[in-house]
Amino acid sequence: MNNKKARVIAFYLPQFHPVPENNEWWGPGFTEWHSVANAKPLYKGHHQPNIPADLGFYDLRVAETRKLQAEMAKEAGVEGFCYWHYWFGDGKRLLEKPINEVLASGEPDFPFCFGWANHNWYQKLWDPSGSGDKLLIEQKYLGREDYEEHFMTTLLPAFKDKRYIQVDGKPLFVIYSIDNKEKIKEIIDVWRELALRNGLEGIYFVAVQRGETKEEVKSLGFDAMYRLQDYLKTYVNQPYLVKAWQFLNIKLFNTPRKIDYERLSDNLYIDQHYDEDTIPTIIPNYDHTPRSGSKGFVISGSTPDLFAGQVSKALQFLKNKKEDKKILFLVSWNEWGEGNYMEPDRRFGKGYIKALRKVIFND
Repeated sequence: MNNKKARVIAFYLPQFHPVPENNEWWGPGFTEWHSVANAKPLYKGHHQPNIPADLGFYDLRVAETRKLQAEMAKEAGVEGFCYWHYWFGDGKRLLEKPINEVLASGEPDFPFCFGWANHNWYQKLWDPSGSGDKLLIEQKYLGREDYEEHFMTTLLPAFKDKRYIQVDGKPLFVIYSIDNKEKIKEIIDVWRELALRNGLEGIYFVAVQRGETKEEVKSLGFDAMYRLQDYLKTYVNQPYLVKAWQFLNIKLFNTPRKIDYERLSDNLYIDQHYDEDTIPTIIPNYDHTPRSGSKGFVISGSTPDLFAGQVSKALQFLKNKKEDKKILFLVSWNEWGEGNYMEPDRRFGKGYIKALRKVIFND
């Protein structure tokens, strides 16, 4: 653990390189950077666009970029990246090139795990005009044979990589959507069986908990979970006058929904986070308007110092957990289109990296 106070695992978006599908849907060369560079301030004090500093508008096909990201993450006290894994069934994957090259080359020598982003892609996810909900690609659940094929060809080689992050000696694997509960339970059972059959101790499955109770999540076969909706709950639970004022602004001036960062940090954690099977999250910032314009959601007022305060709050929930389970999920390392990133920008430089390091290492 290298005297660190937590195992910080940062979600990592592999979207920053062109792929044929995005070229077809959005035009030649489309990546997340198009949304980032075209963002506009939508209200007084709204800081947009957010422009990358040290790494620039990078392309994740470049090995040197991936190496520099890993070095910065190490500097911040991050243990490893959780790469979003886009598998839609029947062998169909998207945005897999960066992790395929990481696996094939052995570089960077930096821990990683997978988070399966098992949801449909719609036009609205990338179109700031919000003009339609056209289905771009569907998440399919095609049965045991398909699940076995994906496990053996894609997951097992990654799980056996020496860099793959483990908990209790098992590879950690996040599943983003558990809406299709019957199918998810079947997949968990099949993959856990295959893991044991192929020399692994099992798989440490982590769910995203939304409206479900903890018991419902565990009944599907999950070992742990993290809570995604707490920041939205904070928005909903704002004082009536604040909500009324924001509603007026949304209707009259077409401005996005907002929540104050300090208020978020004060309401982000609940007693469930003391449980060993519940992983607290830390959020440096959030601003969905590059993707969704005035229909977006903004966490306003974040600074590196306030982020450090949030991390300190999160650490309180880890004190009595076993070393292996002192995990914090950092949401996220490089979600630039959601204003949700740790990488240096022109506004704060390496401020968030330094803030996290200071708290995690007690520097």
